[in-house]
Amino acid sequence: MRIDLSLVEDLVRSQFPRWKGLALTEVRHGGTDHAIFRLGDELAVRLPRIKEAWDQAERDFEVVPRLAPHLPVALPEPLELGEVTDDYPYRWSVVRWLEGDISTIDAVGPRTGARLAEVLQALQGISTDGEPWTTYRGRRDIAVSDLGVRAAIAKLGGDPGLTAIWEDAISAPGWDRPLTWLHADLHRGNLLFTDGELSGVIDWGCAAAGDPAGDLMTAWLFLDQRGRAQFRRELSGVDDATWARARGWALELSVLALARHGDSIPSVAEIARHALGQLLAERPR
Repeated sequence: MRIDLSLVEDLVRSQFPRWKGLALTEVRHGGTDHAIFRLGDELAVRLPRIKEAWDQAERDFEVVPRLAPHLPVALPEPLELGEVTDDYPYRWSVVRWLEGDISTIDAVGPRTGARLAEVLQALQGISTDGEPWTTYRGRRDIAVSDLGVRAAIAKLGGDPGLTAIWEDAISAPGWDRPLTWLHADLHRGNLLFTDGELSGVIDWGCAAAGDPAGDLMTAWLFLDQRGRAQFRRELSGVDDATWARARGWALELSVLALARHGDSIPSVAEIARHALGQLLAERPR
Protein backbone atom coordinates (compact mmCIF):
# COMPACT_ATOMS: atom_id res chain seq x y z
CA MET A 1 0.00 0.00 0.00
CA ARG A 2 1.06 3.58 -0.57
CA ILE A 3 2.23 5.34 2.60
CA ASP A 4 3.00 9.02 2.11
CA LEU A 5 4.34 11.79 4.29
CA SER A 6 0.95 13.31 5.03
CA LEU A 7 -0.44 10.02 6.34
CA VAL A 8 2.52 9.53 8.67
CA GLU A 9 2.35 13.13 9.87
CA ASP A 10 -1.34 12.62 10.74
CA LEU A 11 -0.62 9.37 12.60
CA VAL A 12 2.18 10.87 14.66
CA ARG A 13 0.31 14.09 15.40
CA SER A 14 -2.89 12.36 16.51
CA GLN A 15 -1.36 9.49 18.51
CA PHE A 16 1.94 10.88 19.81
CA PRO A 17 1.52 14.66 19.89
CA ARG A 18 4.74 15.21 21.85
CA TRP A 19 6.63 14.48 18.60
CA LYS A 20 4.42 16.39 16.19
CA GLY A 21 6.89 19.24 15.65
CA LEU A 22 9.83 17.03 14.63
CA ALA A 23 10.97 16.92 11.02
CA LEU A 24 9.74 13.85 9.13
CA THR A 25 11.57 12.45 6.07
CA GLU A 26 11.11 9.21 4.16
CA VAL A 27 13.99 6.74 4.28
CA ARG A 28 14.73 5.14 0.90
CA HIS A 29 15.89 1.67 1.89
CA GLY A 30 14.83 -0.84 -0.76
CA GLY A 31 12.98 -3.18 1.61
CA THR A 32 9.73 -4.95 0.80
CA ASP A 33 7.66 -5.06 3.99
CA HIS A 34 7.77 -1.62 5.63
CA ALA A 35 7.88 2.07 4.95
CA ILE A 36 10.32 3.90 7.20
CA PHE A 37 10.39 7.60 8.04
CA ARG A 38 12.99 9.39 10.10
CA LEU A 39 11.44 11.50 12.85
CA GLY A 40 13.79 14.20 14.09
CA ASP A 41 17.35 13.08 14.72
CA GLU A 42 16.75 10.21 17.13
CA LEU A 43 13.57 8.41 16.05
CA ALA A 44 12.17 6.36 13.18
CA VAL A 45 8.57 5.55 12.28
CA ARG A 46 8.11 2.06 10.84
CA LEU A 47 4.87 1.10 9.09
CA PRO A 48 3.93 -2.24 7.47
CA ARG A 49 2.95 -1.78 3.84
CA ILE A 50 1.97 -5.37 3.02
CA LYS A 51 -0.60 -7.58 4.72
CA GLU A 52 1.95 -10.28 5.52
CA ALA A 53 3.79 -7.89 7.87
CA TRP A 54 0.67 -6.82 9.80
CA ASP A 55 1.90 -8.17 13.18
CA GLN A 56 5.59 -7.32 13.00
CA ALA A 57 5.41 -4.09 15.00
CA GLU A 58 3.91 -5.94 17.95
CA ARG A 59 6.49 -8.72 17.59
CA ASP A 60 9.30 -6.15 17.77
CA PHE A 61 7.90 -4.90 21.07
CA GLU A 62 7.79 -8.46 22.42
CA VAL A 63 11.25 -9.65 21.46
CA VAL A 64 13.67 -6.72 21.13
CA PRO A 65 13.69 -5.86 24.87
CA ARG A 66 14.32 -9.55 25.64
CA LEU A 67 17.16 -9.97 23.15
CA ALA A 68 18.94 -6.60 22.98
CA PRO A 69 20.71 -6.77 26.38
CA HIS A 70 22.45 -10.00 25.36
CA LEU A 71 23.71 -9.04 21.90
CA PRO A 72 27.00 -7.34 20.99
CA VAL A 73 25.35 -5.04 18.42
CA ALA A 74 22.67 -2.37 18.64
CA LEU A 75 18.99 -3.12 18.01
CA PRO A 76 16.35 -0.45 17.28
CA GLU A 77 14.69 0.11 20.65
CA PRO A 78 10.87 0.15 20.31
CA LEU A 79 9.37 3.20 22.00
CA GLU A 80 5.70 3.42 21.02
CA LEU A 81 3.18 1.14 19.32
CA GLY A 82 0.74 2.98 17.08
CA GLU A 83 -2.89 2.01 16.66
CA VAL A 84 -4.99 1.15 13.62
CA THR A 85 -7.04 4.04 12.19
CA ASP A 86 -9.67 4.49 9.50
CA ASP A 87 -6.87 5.59 7.14
CA TYR A 88 -4.25 2.99 8.03
CA PRO A 89 -5.07 -0.70 8.76
CA TYR A 90 -2.04 -1.98 10.71
CA ARG A 91 -0.32 -1.34 14.01
CA TRP A 92 2.93 0.60 13.52
CA SER A 93 5.84 1.68 15.66
CA VAL A 94 8.18 4.46 16.69
CA VAL A 95 11.68 3.16 17.40
CA ARG A 96 15.06 4.58 18.28
CA TRP A 97 17.00 5.56 15.16
CA LEU A 98 20.24 3.63 14.66
CA GLU A 99 23.16 5.19 12.84
CA GLY A 100 24.92 3.01 10.28
CA ASP A 101 25.00 2.06 6.63
CA ILE A 102 23.94 -0.96 4.61
CA SER A 103 27.01 -2.30 2.84
CA THR A 104 28.35 -5.00 0.56
CA ILE A 105 30.77 -7.66 1.73
CA ASP A 106 33.67 -6.17 -0.25
CA ALA A 107 33.30 -2.83 1.57
CA VAL A 108 33.40 -4.04 5.18
CA GLY A 109 36.13 -5.10 7.59
CA PRO A 110 38.05 -8.37 7.16
CA ARG A 111 36.63 -9.84 10.39
CA THR A 112 32.97 -9.45 9.43
CA GLY A 113 32.42 -13.21 9.19
CA ALA A 114 33.69 -13.64 12.73
CA ARG A 115 31.60 -10.70 13.93
CA LEU A 116 28.43 -12.20 12.45
CA ALA A 117 29.26 -15.51 14.11
CA GLU A 118 29.67 -13.69 17.44
CA VAL A 119 26.22 -12.13 17.07
CA LEU A 120 24.58 -15.46 16.25
CA GLN A 121 26.37 -17.29 19.05
CA ALA A 122 25.05 -14.69 21.48
CA LEU A 123 21.54 -14.88 20.02
CA GLN A 124 21.49 -18.67 20.18
CA GLY A 125 22.64 -18.56 23.80
CA ILE A 126 19.50 -16.72 24.96
CA SER A 127 16.83 -18.91 26.53
CA THR A 128 13.81 -19.41 24.29
CA ASP A 129 11.71 -19.82 27.45
CA GLY A 130 8.92 -21.94 26.04
CA GLU A 131 8.68 -20.21 22.66
CA PRO A 132 6.92 -22.43 20.10
CA TRP A 133 8.50 -23.62 16.88
CA THR A 134 8.53 -20.89 14.27
CA THR A 135 6.43 -21.43 11.16
CA TYR A 136 8.80 -19.21 9.14
CA ARG A 137 12.46 -19.69 8.20
CA GLY A 138 14.08 -22.13 10.59
CA ARG A 139 10.83 -24.06 11.03
CA ARG A 140 10.79 -27.75 11.88
CA ASP A 141 10.47 -28.99 8.28
CA ILE A 142 12.18 -27.08 5.49
CA ALA A 143 10.56 -29.43 2.95
CA VAL A 144 7.23 -27.62 3.38
CA SER A 145 8.66 -25.23 0.76
CA ASP A 146 9.48 -28.03 -1.69
CA LEU A 147 6.85 -27.40 -4.37
CA GLY A 148 7.33 -23.64 -4.33
CA VAL A 149 11.11 -23.85 -4.48
CA ARG A 150 11.12 -26.36 -7.33
CA ALA A 151 8.66 -24.21 -9.26
CA ALA A 152 10.82 -21.13 -8.69
CA ILE A 153 13.97 -22.95 -9.83
CA ALA A 154 12.14 -24.04 -12.98
CA LYS A 155 10.95 -20.48 -13.62
CA LEU A 156 14.53 -19.24 -13.31
CA GLY A 157 15.83 -21.70 -15.89
CA GLY A 158 15.97 -25.03 -14.05
CA ASP A 159 19.63 -25.05 -13.04
CA PRO A 160 20.34 -28.63 -11.85
CA GLY A 161 22.94 -27.30 -9.42
CA LEU A 162 20.24 -25.40 -7.55
CA THR A 163 18.00 -28.45 -7.50
CA ALA A 164 20.85 -30.56 -6.08
CA ILE A 165 21.51 -28.01 -3.31
CA TRP A 166 17.82 -28.01 -2.43
CA GLU A 167 17.61 -31.80 -2.39
CA ASP A 168 20.64 -31.94 -0.08
CA ALA A 169 18.85 -29.53 2.26
CA ILE A 170 15.52 -31.32 2.44
CA SER A 171 17.14 -34.76 2.82
CA ALA A 172 19.45 -33.65 5.66
CA PRO A 173 18.48 -34.76 9.19
CA GLY A 174 16.35 -32.17 10.94
CA TRP A 175 17.16 -30.14 14.05
CA ASP A 176 16.63 -32.29 17.16
CA ARG A 177 18.24 -30.12 19.83
CA PRO A 178 16.74 -27.28 21.92
CA LEU A 179 15.26 -24.46 19.87
CA THR A 180 17.35 -21.32 19.49
CA TRP A 181 16.38 -17.72 18.83
CA LEU A 182 16.37 -16.70 15.16
CA HIS A 183 16.31 -13.33 13.48
CA ALA A 184 15.04 -15.24 10.40
CA ASP A 185 15.71 -12.50 7.82
CA LEU A 186 19.43 -12.00 8.16
CA HIS A 187 20.43 -10.54 4.80
CA ARG A 188 22.37 -7.44 3.80
CA GLY A 189 19.40 -5.10 4.10
CA ASN A 190 19.14 -5.76 7.85
CA LEU A 191 22.83 -5.36 8.76
CA LEU A 192 24.18 -1.93 9.72
CA PHE A 193 27.86 -1.01 9.54
CA THR A 194 29.79 1.89 11.05
CA ASP A 195 33.27 2.52 9.61
CA GLY A 196 33.14 -0.94 8.03
CA GLU A 197 32.34 -2.77 11.25
CA LEU A 198 29.02 -4.49 12.02
CA SER A 199 27.27 -2.24 14.53
CA GLY A 200 23.54 -3.01 14.35
CA VAL A 201 20.89 -5.50 13.24
CA ILE A 202 17.42 -4.22 12.37
CA ASP A 203 13.99 -5.65 11.48
CA TRP A 204 13.20 -8.16 14.25
CA GLY A 205 9.54 -8.66 13.35
CA CYS A 206 10.14 -12.27 12.22
CA ALA A 207 12.23 -13.26 15.25
CA ALA A 208 11.21 -16.61 16.74
CA ALA A 209 12.55 -19.91 18.04
CA GLY A 210 13.60 -22.75 15.77
CA ASP A 211 16.42 -24.39 13.85
CA PRO A 212 19.53 -22.14 13.83
CA ALA A 213 20.04 -23.03 10.16
CA GLY A 214 17.42 -20.36 9.45
CA ASP A 215 19.98 -17.70 10.43
CA LEU A 216 23.12 -19.42 9.15
CA MET A 217 21.80 -18.68 5.65
CA THR A 218 23.54 -15.29 5.98
CA ALA A 219 26.76 -17.17 5.12
CA TRP A 220 25.60 -17.10 1.46
CA LEU A 221 23.20 -14.17 1.47
CA PHE A 222 25.88 -11.73 2.61
CA LEU A 223 29.33 -13.30 2.96
CA ASP A 224 31.80 -14.43 0.30
CA GLN A 225 33.89 -17.61 0.36
CA ARG A 226 36.54 -16.15 2.67
CA GLY A 227 34.03 -14.66 5.07
CA ARG A 228 31.97 -17.84 5.05
CA ALA A 229 34.96 -19.98 6.02
CA GLN A 230 35.74 -17.57 8.86
CA PHE A 231 32.08 -17.56 9.91
CA ARG A 232 31.89 -21.34 10.17
CA ARG A 233 35.22 -21.63 12.01
CA GLU A 234 33.95 -19.24 14.69
CA LEU A 235 30.64 -21.05 15.21
CA SER A 236 30.42 -23.98 17.58
CA GLY A 237 28.33 -27.09 17.10
CA VAL A 238 27.40 -26.60 13.44
CA ASP A 239 27.34 -30.04 11.85
CA ASP A 240 27.12 -30.84 8.14
CA ALA A 241 23.36 -31.42 8.30
CA THR A 242 22.74 -27.97 9.79
CA TRP A 243 25.03 -26.40 7.18
CA ALA A 244 23.11 -28.19 4.40
CA ARG A 245 19.77 -26.90 5.76
CA ALA A 246 21.27 -23.41 5.98
CA ARG A 247 22.14 -23.62 2.28
CA GLY A 248 18.55 -24.60 1.67
CA TRP A 249 17.19 -21.55 3.50
CA ALA A 250 19.51 -19.25 1.54
CA LEU A 251 18.36 -20.89 -1.69
CA GLU A 252 14.68 -20.75 -0.73
CA LEU A 253 14.77 -17.03 0.02
CA SER A 254 16.69 -16.28 -3.16
CA VAL A 255 14.78 -18.28 -5.75
CA LEU A 256 11.39 -17.28 -4.35
CA ALA A 257 12.39 -13.61 -4.36
CA LEU A 258 13.61 -13.71 -7.96
CA ALA A 259 10.68 -15.81 -9.19
CA ARG A 260 8.16 -13.43 -7.61
CA HIS A 261 9.81 -10.05 -8.15
CA GLY A 262 12.48 -10.51 -10.84
CA ASP A 263 14.56 -7.34 -10.94
CA SER A 264 11.67 -5.04 -9.99
CA ILE A 265 13.16 -4.54 -6.51
CA PRO A 266 16.86 -4.10 -7.33
CA SER A 267 18.17 -4.38 -3.76
CA VAL A 268 16.36 -7.69 -3.22
CA ALA A 269 17.44 -9.04 -6.60
CA GLU A 270 21.06 -8.18 -5.83
CA ILE A 271 20.94 -10.05 -2.51
CA ALA A 272 19.33 -13.09 -4.16
CA ARG A 273 21.74 -13.21 -7.10
CA HIS A 274 24.73 -12.89 -4.79
CA ALA A 275 23.49 -15.83 -2.72
CA LEU A 276 22.82 -18.07 -5.72
CA GLY A 277 26.23 -17.26 -7.15
CA GLN A 278 27.89 -18.18 -3.85
CA LEU A 279 25.90 -21.40 -3.53
CA LEU A 280 26.71 -22.57 -7.05
CA ALA A 281 30.37 -21.54 -6.88
CA GLU A 282 31.09 -23.78 -3.90
CA ARG A 283 29.30 -26.85 -5.27
CA PRO A 284 31.42 -29.22 -7.43
CA ARG A 285 30.01 -29.52 -10.94
